[in-house]
Amino acid sequence: MMTTQAQLGDSTYTLERFPLDQKNRSLQAWDSADEYLIDYVHEHHSHANSVLILNDSFGALACAFNQLTVYSVNDSYIAHQATLYNLNANELKADSLTRLNSLESLPNHVDLVILKVPRNLGYLQHQLAAISAALPAGIDVIAAGKTKEIHNSTIKAFSQFIGETTTSLAVKKSRLVISKTSGLDKHAAFPVSWPLEGSEFEIQNHANVFSRDSLDIGARFFFNYLPQTSKARSIIDLGCGNGVVGLMALKRCPKAQLTFVDESYMAVESARLNVETNLPEQLAHCEFVQNDCLTDFAANSVDLVLCNPPFHQAQAVTDHIAWQMFKQAKQTLKPGGELRIIGNRHLDYHEKLKRMFGNCKLLGSNKKFVVLSAIKNN
Repeated sequence: MMTTQAQLGDSTYTLERFPLDQKNRSLQAWDSADEYLIDYVHEHHSHANSVLILNDSFGALACAFNQLTVYSVNDSYIAHQATLYNLNANELKADSLTRLNSLESLPNHVDLVILKVPRNLGYLQHQLAAISAALPAGIDVIAAGKTKEIHNSTIKAFSQFIGETTTSLAVKKSRLVISKTSGLDKHAAFPVSWPLEGSEFEIQNHANVFSRDSLDIGARFFFNYLPQTSKARSIIDLGCGNGVVGLMALKRCPKAQLTFVDESYMAVESARLNVETNLPEQLAHCEFVQNDCLTDFAANSVDLVLCNPPFHQAQAVTDHIAWQMFKQAKQTLKPGGELRIIGNRHLDYHEKLKRMFGNCKLLGSNKKFVVLSAIKNN
């Protein structure tokens, strides 16, 4: 059973992970790094009136600091939804919270910055550069993460982009990174671009996009099994990342309407950039959507869903996102429509799809990956 009662500072909150219907109920919506960060701020920064919070996965920090003016920055659409849900569930006011996505300008007038350290070093550098550009000298920046996730490169990034940096002692396997803005505007070199092998395309990637600097090996293998047809008039690239799969599908199915869907704002914007840069004449046939998988998409509305599903959510290894993608893809496909996926061999997606669709065909495989096709028969 999932633990939902969080003791954060002097208060207890009911906090839910998102999406709400995930099967792994042992995961919880906060961790010891959140607890450490909240206790430290209450002890050392009790006079703060406004706070900039970055990477608050499910709203634990927004709830704990709800009495302040809060600016909450996230690259995750799901994290924003979870934050609003948990504020409402705890009967906390949402009007003192300003939600910002990862590509929007940061406020230049806060008393304190707190952040959870992201796994992606490039994204951390992007965020620290944005903080350095937005804020004057002398603003405290307090970060928290699991001890195993705070590396020398993490400390170096804070020193480079923010200023003099120290770390705390470890508590419950979590640690704080403590720094203060210097007032110097430091630049991080994002988005990055690189040539897509085997094509004339140039790919652009924002900082928090999977496989940011080159084509990932899964997508490379998937390219061998993308359709080339005029029959698929409506295609979804689900969990699109930088959009390379959808981009190649668009080239092979030039009459198709293509929808790029991801929960990452940076991913969706990278996908848009890549169509605009490489196939500008087809941009009008494309839609770019931040969403929790295919939630609220019209049933029986598309011909083909292409998907390279993730098997983790932040630091947690879990297959609930893949399950949700498959289930919602089936709802969204027209009768006779196809879900085509690539996955790691060991994840046994073949059995999942066979149970769900009543059929599943192996299109190709190598030592690491399988490409599977399932047809919606009813």
